[in-house]
Amino acid sequence: MKFCPKCNSMLLPRKVNGVSKLVCSKCGYEEESAEKTTLKTTVKHTVHDKTLVIEEETASAQRIKGVVCPNCKNDEAYFWMLQTRSADEPATRFYRCVKCNKVWREYE
Repeated sequence: MKFCPKCNSMLLPRKVNGVSKLVCSKCGYEEESAEKTTLKTTVKHTVHDKTLVIEEETASAQRIKGVVCPNCKNDEAYFWMLQTRSADEPATRFYRCVKCNKVWREYE
């Protein structure tokens, strides 16, 4: 990791006319890269990859009354909690309607 000598921002690897360079996105400073750089790629997830499917009741899912389903307005659902974000943030509460099986989440 290298930093810009002008503004101290991190230099990012770029290909400029087929030549590997380190470029500052803040001030525009650039220099040729002396070492072989690897660009980080971003993984794109499909909606299918992000879907959590609960097929059957588990010991962790509990039945609760008083939670209204946004789909059918039934007031009874199963709920469970998962830590979906970083540990210093509260857990996410998931609900599944007893009547229509719609699943939704509630962030605390």
